[in-house]
Amino acid sequence: MADVVTGEAVVVEVRIAQLPTRGVALLIDWVVQWAALIVMYILLGSASLVTDTALATGLMILLTVLVLVGYPVAFETASRGRSLGKLAMGLRVVGDDGGPERFRQALFRGLAGFLEFWMFFGAPALITSLVNQQGKRLGDVFAGTIVISERGPRQEPPPEMPPGLAPWAASLQLSQLTGELASTARQYLSRWHQLGPDVRHQMGVRIAGQVSAVVAPPPPPGLPPHTYLAAVLAERRRREELRLAQARAAAPPFGGTYGGSSYGGAPYEAPYSGSPYDGAPYGGAPHGGTYGGTYGGAPQNSAPAPGNPPPPSDPTGPTPGGFVPPN
Repeated sequence: MADVVTGEAVVVEVRIAQLPTRGVALLIDWVVQWAALIVMYILLGSASLVTDTALATGLMILLTVLVLVGYPVAFETASRGRSLGKLAMGLRVVGDDGGPERFRQALFRGLAGFLEFWMFFGAPALITSLVNQQGKRLGDVFAGTIVISERGPRQEPPPEMPPGLAPWAASLQLSQLTGELASTARQYLSRWHQLGPDVRHQMGVRIAGQVSAVVAPPPPPGLPPHTYLAAVLAERRRREELRLAQARAAAPPFGGTYGGSSYGGAPYEAPYSGSPYDGAPYGGAPHGGTYGGTYGGAPQNSAPAPGNPPPPSDPTGPTPGGFVPPN
């Protein structure tokens, strides 16, 4: 992976094409070019019997240059950075700023590629690609381009809720579960079937212990580590999707009203009071309050009314002992 800074000063992370993948793409392009050269040489050989020898030689040189240099330039310009080999391997040539490849850049790469691959048999390109951090060959250095891979690794499906654990998972307190820890648990579940029994159990207990230290209530007795992690991640994903759906449904349309006043129209009349939520459990407490009141059992953006004591804190809290392996 590498960071590319666009013209708008935005940092974009791209996947650099690996050297073996570029080698296979180059081999495909070579086969196409050699096939085109052989066909043209056969046709020129037949035409030289009835035409001038000097004319046939000039045509042969011209067509050779067009195939060796014009082929990559024409294809990369027309397809915005992809030749036939790159198209087959999922590669693309882009500028150093992440923009599409231009004709000038494709011409520089084509001329440099003629020297690198056809004159010196790819040695300069190989050495430069190994030395450069972004895997650039001489043509990429001169043209200001980079070859990226558009095919990312296959993503594993998100974990599903294990049977019978949905009611328990609905009462979990997940506010202290960080994204980094959730990503670690997700990677463990994606490779769970590839690990040996001992390594699988040790890693599962360790990661489940870290998760259960910041998640309450504790898991049911006898629950395996991978099942516990799958339930936690599935519940976390369900709440994120629910929160996103509620945010989209509550967003007013452009030019509509919000809290009794329109955008760009009359002045804002009153603070948004909202309406009670539907009572679905969220983090172990019902949605019984209003917007600006209690949300999941904790005060949000408002102080308690005068004379009323503050709501009691959660008596459960994080599990101090961590994950308890099954008996």
